[in-house]
Amino acid sequence: MKVLGINAIYHDPAAALVVDGRVVAAAEEERFSRRKHGKRPLPWSAWELPELSAAWCLAEAGIRPEELDAVAYSFDPALMGTPEESGLFDDGDVMRKKYAEMAPDFLTHALPGLDPAKVRFVKHHVAHAASAGLAAPQRDNAVLVLDGRGEAHSHLAGRYVDGQLEVLAGQTLPHSLGLMYEDLTDHLGFLRSSDEFKVMAMASYGKPRFLGELSELIRATDDGGFRTERIDFSEFAPRLGKGDQWTEDHADLAASVQQRLEEVLVDLARWVHAQTGDRVLTMAGGTALNCVANTRVLAESPFEEVWVQPAAGDAGTALGSALHVAHELGERTEPMPGAALGRGWSDDGIERWLQTAAIDYERPDDVAEAVAEVLADNGIVAWFQGRSEYGPRALGHRSLLAHPGFEANLERMNDVKGREQFRPVAPMVLLEKAPEIFSRGPIPSPYMLFVHDVAPEWKDRIPTVTHVDGTARIQTIDRRTEPLVHRMIAAFERRTGIPVVVNTSLNTAGRPMVDDPRDALECFGSAPVDLLAIGPFVVRRPRPTPRP
Repeated sequence: MKVLGINAIYHDPAAALVVDGRVVAAAEEERFSRRKHGKRPLPWSAWELPELSAAWCLAEAGIRPEELDAVAYSFDPALMGTPEESGLFDDGDVMRKKYAEMAPDFLTHALPGLDPAKVRFVKHHVAHAASAGLAAPQRDNAVLVLDGRGEAHSHLAGRYVDGQLEVLAGQTLPHSLGLMYEDLTDHLGFLRSSDEFKVMAMASYGKPRFLGELSELIRATDDGGFRTERIDFSEFAPRLGKGDQWTEDHADLAASVQQRLEEVLVDLARWVHAQTGDRVLTMAGGTALNCVANTRVLAESPFEEVWVQPAAGDAGTALGSALHVAHELGERTEPMPGAALGRGWSDDGIERWLQTAAIDYERPDDVAEAVAEVLADNGIVAWFQGRSEYGPRALGHRSLLAHPGFEANLERMNDVKGREQFRPVAPMVLLEKAPEIFSRGPIPSPYMLFVHDVAPEWKDRIPTVTHVDGTARIQTIDRRTEPLVHRMIAAFERRTGIPVVVNTSLNTAGRPMVDDPRDALECFGSAPVDLLAIGPFVVRRPRPTPRP
């Protein structure tokens, strides 16, 4: 059974392929088109499909469009009301609905040979739910979905039992925690539906002194839903334009909204647990990328374990819709094997790229040791290994690496990437060493979707990755699943005594994460990086010619 999943309606278009219940490929369109987030979530972009990523998924598996049993589209226009019925009064919804209805015809144009009758619409939040509940290692679980919006809802609470979803609650629009957070992102001068993580970072610099007022405007209800009243954020801090300097008031507003979001999520998780009694909670939707909130849900809800799908945003609905339809067609679906579901290259393929680029390169005895030596000497390394990650986090396949022991390296890394200086960078840590350095969050934590407290005796040893609030968004590295990355960090530890390296995505500001060797060479050529480790090869930065 071959099912292709498609996300296209709003932002982060993506494709995923499930064959015989197993996830074989998944990728975001931005990695191919080199347009950040693939497109903006505008009504007239709703027709755009992830043509490049869909074609790659099929090619990766050797499947022709006419061989597909189904195409799952993660939005059902039949469930979408009028702009007035949604309470959002967004006239663009008329265009979105029309384009979604025409998706089967658009898909047959993008994938010649596809029978349009094989296209199935999947409710947006059901696709999100399946991307967590069916992809998780635990087959039976409770599920919580929160994002900006779907057809008529912004939330789903339910449970999976042997692959079957039971919906327990859903919050109708216009109430939306995701849209509320997007409004704040826009108010603070950032890009809506893109830069919400910057608000989360800014919140650590403030105090939640507006929490009292916001508690009346953002609150959970006793039926498993919530209310988000319309908020005039200018009553708390003046609106910022792009590039304006934020003040203490802005940081305090971010801290207040962030804390209120966390509290409501904990309330929602407690309600789901009261209905199900399940041990495991799975989460998806853009709000589930808020790693600070995720840690509070784990710490303060009755669930023993919280599992968040690494592509929790809209891109993940391509995976979820494919899994959902595969289950409907009688397949027993398998958990996702990890986040490394995108493109990869053989050693020979990479070497051909290097030869075409006419660039000096070498093949050391062990690329892990070569990289560790540069990192220990406080160099910056571009790391390109294996298949690319599905989702917004660099997880040791398309990463920028650095030494975590120098405080100045935070500013240095943000300068390399062209980012705001208040934004943190994250650590990768050997799994077996993580408990002595990090606490409160879950360990293992392979997808960088929770925050952990840094042990007091380690804060001065790894200042680059210790955020202003004493936390870090860690990725634990297991030698069984990531042997090369594990060997590299272990080699770094032998030289420095630190089992941690800085890990941030291999890209510069405004650009998608590097995906293919050409992207890696271009990024290396344009950024002040000392070494490119690409497959088993390394490319060193030439020393500048002395000038008179």
